[in-house]
Amino acid sequence: MTVAADSATGAASLVQSVDWLAIAPPVTAATVALLILVADLFVGERHKPLLGYGAVAGLVAALALLIPLRAGDRSTFCLTGPVQACSYTADHFALVIQALVLGGALLTALLSIGDTRKLPAGEFWFLLLCSAAGAALLPAARDLATLVVALEVASLPAFALVGIKRGDRRSSEAALKFFLSSVVATAVMLLGVSFVYATTGTLHLTEIAAHLDDVPGRFDTLAKAGVALTLVGFAFKTAAAPFHFWVPDTYVGAPLPIAAYLSVVGKAVGFSGLILVTVIGFPSYADVWGPALAVLAALTMTVGNVAALRQSATRARSAVRLLAWSSVGQAGYLLVPIAAAAYSSDEQIGSTVAYALMYAVVNLGAFAVAALVARTHPGNRISDYRGLYATRPLAALAMGFFLLCLAGLPPGIIGLFAKVTVFSAAVDAGLGWLAVVMAVNVVIALYYYLQWTAALFRSPETADGEQPPRPPKHRAPAPLTTVIALTAVIGVALSGAPQLVLRFAAVNLF
Repeated sequence: MTVAADSATGAASLVQSVDWLAIAPPVTAATVALLILVADLFVGERHKPLLGYGAVAGLVAALALLIPLRAGDRSTFCLTGPVQACSYTADHFALVIQALVLGGALLTALLSIGDTRKLPAGEFWFLLLCSAAGAALLPAARDLATLVVALEVASLPAFALVGIKRGDRRSSEAALKFFLSSVVATAVMLLGVSFVYATTGTLHLTEIAAHLDDVPGRFDTLAKAGVALTLVGFAFKTAAAPFHFWVPDTYVGAPLPIAAYLSVVGKAVGFSGLILVTVIGFPSYADVWGPALAVLAALTMTVGNVAALRQSATRARSAVRLLAWSSVGQAGYLLVPIAAAAYSSDEQIGSTVAYALMYAVVNLGAFAVAALVARTHPGNRISDYRGLYATRPLAALAMGFFLLCLAGLPPGIIGLFAKVTVFSAAVDAGLGWLAVVMAVNVVIALYYYLQWTAALFRSPETADGEQPPRPPKHRAPAPLTTVIALTAVIGVALSGAPQLVLRFAAVNLF
């Protein structure tokens, strides 16, 4: 990124050159989204599936463009002169999160290819790619304006995707609840951003950090209020309690691939934004956001796991509800290292990144198996998974592995190591009480994860003890099978070589 300077006055020129390679991943996703929307006007109904494969190709291209950026040393849209700050930075943190969200969007696209027959194809793929572009932009944003824009670009298409099933009242209600609660959270966050700007006079995170080091006494309350309110919007996106109430109904009402997308990519967006504003923008107010996030972490994991524990196996869509509440509980674990960063080094956030990578793989795999079961059991009850091993042994083994990873039990070694890493972050930061709360919640979660895992290998029985007739076995679509196989292979590989992910917990990503 270069900016011309007036040699006579020393003033910075407004003419800037853009590092197109640095911004290539989100730009590629956005460009392919526009191409698909235009192509939809000219493609007949018979060839609509080609739009899905075009979206998959676009996401693969966006992921491939991360390879030339692996050095993590590019920035663009930078200020010059006495103030050195950039609005977009492709550092290692941004690249890891971009790989996570684009990879999650790619797996979501593969899940969706067989499930868009009753959906408007052009609009669906356009919205998915737009949301992925915003999600890829956010971790590289280094000023509050870009952060807010990226957050909304990632969120607004998600509202439409949740309610895209025409004529489905449950889907419409879920989208409305998701939209209204998100709008309120965004409004509160924007109020906080305005307070921070009024206090510091800048929107760049590094400059905000410098100005907050020496806030005049009359602005101290305003700055603290701004910091607290800014965190609210990101806490909503992470599904942290008490901002989690939209999660179960939204996941149940949304198409299953979109529920998977929200559980992984939506969560990654919230956590990356939360990390950026706290660790880079507000380190001077760690005494404000540190205790707040620690309490949120304890409350979130407890609410999520207790609610998941209370799910009835025979309730319609109880499998998706349990995964929804499980994602709330997992959000609590992800918050722990961010809270710990307020009390120790910034390297603690690497534990959140490592845990998020593990969670993304196994949770998408669990949703993929749920999508497979839903093809023969539209009710998608937990009881529908009883005896799955008898009809689909490989899918049952994969689901059992995913659930054990989420529980942190062998052979899900990566899940165990990721939890130990998060637990160590709390202990190292002196948050012993939070480590105890986490240990109790891990034990609570073991019950419902193991109960579901055991059901996969039990013999299916009717109320009178008779063996029920086996439902007709349908051939699973190739993209759906690919997602299950890919996530299982990656999960097994990470369990065999956990250092591939856990190394992020030991380095400074910024």
